[in-house]
Amino acid sequence: HDTREALAHARKQADERRFDDFLIFDIDCHHYEFDHWAPIVQLMDEPVMRHLAGAETNSRTVFPASMRNNQVGYHDLAGRITRSRFRKLEKGERGVLQDITVTLRYMDAMGVDYTILFPTPMLQFGMHPQKAAEVALGRAYNRWLVENVLEAEPRIKSLLYLPFNDPEAALATVKEFAGKPGVAGFMVTTARFKPVHDNAYMRLYAELEERNLPLAFHGAYNWDADRNMFDMDKFISVHALSFPFYMMIHLTNWLMHGLPERFPKLRVCWIEGGLAWIPFLMQRLDNEYMMRTSEAPLLKKLPSDYMREFFYSSQPMETQNNRKALESTFDMINADTQLMYASDYPHWDMDLPSTIYDLPFVSEENKRSILGRNACRFLGLDPDELWKTRLAARGEQTPAIKGA
Repeated sequence: HDTREALAHARKQADERRFDDFLIFDIDCHHYEFDHWAPIVQLMDEPVMRHLAGAETNSRTVFPASMRNNQVGYHDLAGRITRSRFRKLEKGERGVLQDITVTLRYMDAMGVDYTILFPTPMLQFGMHPQKAAEVALGRAYNRWLVENVLEAEPRIKSLLYLPFNDPEAALATVKEFAGKPGVAGFMVTTARFKPVHDNAYMRLYAELEERNLPLAFHGAYNWDADRNMFDMDKFISVHALSFPFYMMIHLTNWLMHGLPERFPKLRVCWIEGGLAWIPFLMQRLDNEYMMRTSEAPLLKKLPSDYMREFFYSSQPMETQNNRKALESTFDMINADTQLMYASDYPHWDMDLPSTIYDLPFVSEENKRSILGRNACRFLGLDPDELWKTRLAARGEQTPAIKGA
């Protein structure tokens, strides 16, 4: 059970395409934070909840039942990557957290230089019936991630989890963790019923804008807490619709309530929803807006014009059937400046960098933008400095910054 063996073909692809010659930034990869629930639970501030979670967390550090959102565990039962159940059997490096070792192994195999690391089961916490559970575990997880992963490995960064069901706690999270090592911004998981335009969130957005920190909405699925999804009896159906469904709701509310005009400097991205839904929503919202402009008085241009200024992650990129539709989508979303490569590793529907690099209708320059430079722009990072640092770590020098 070794990530390097599982990704041997990915390494071959990286060598053939010379991915090590330019900057590649993966905007979305994952680890399984419930492998570390015992130490995470100990970082919870609320004593009653810490005791409750700790009582269920045995020596195997299983995910405590009282903290769950009762999601059926279909995510890792099928698909192209099914080895996540064996992840704890992989041997790490002495004195290095296994999550860091395994993450670096996947990065090196794919030719990825830097990555944004996200949790996995916590993506379901937007539907948790206990608001206090999201707040307590969100803060504890953020503290653990910063202290044990981000401070230890500069190639791994994160957009930290925001307990969005509690606006005050979300604001406090930004104030506490902004500026910590490896904290590139903050993330809201989309499977939730909280409207993003609620006035309670305006101080949160203002704080992010003032600090020049980006906000990501990370897609998630939900089956048992949403009646619309409950009508479907196959995971493939729920997975296909849940991710774009919640994206469309939050993005529509974000637009129609004029948040791009209220916070024009706040960089926003939509992660792990695929791309096929974006052209539909652009056309649909433009059509509705032109007939009822009075209902969106803050907008100064078409909804699609604002959507072309958002950032999007590439995975899962719908490439199976209609290449012309994908090319049109790239054009509609200004992919050369707004699309960011995402692997979603180690999930079953992951994408390699070749998913972008092998597209015949994308120029070499734009491939490099999508694979690395756009993520740097979104995160407010300097690609020249990142590339210099990466080359220095590899013991290489170059007079020209190829990946910048």
